[in-house]
Amino acid sequence: MKTKKDNVLTLDQFKDKHYGKRGSAKREKLETGYENFKIGALIHEARLERGLTQEELAEKVGTTKSYISKIENNIKEARLSTLQKIIELGLGGQLQLTVKL
Repeated sequence: MKTKKDNVLTLDQFKDKHYGKRGSAKREKLETGYENFKIGALIHEARLERGLTQEELAEKVGTTKSYISKIENNIKEARLSTLQKIIELGLGGQLQLTVKL
């Protein structure tokens, strides 16, 4: 069976088409939302890798299970200092940030 590849878009092409070019308000809202989602997903994945429950991670960090759940599920944004505590104290890792211009 032959597949048609003319209508296949890269992720960036899809975002350009449906959310506008980088810098537009709609596109920036999408990108910011994705970054917040990605942070929560990375914490969730790292927590599971360490074999910790949300409650155990919260205890190590000095917060609540509910707060960890909200971060992992992109319901609540965490402050940078809180992220650092979660990564370093809770997960035994190192938080690294980059700035792209």
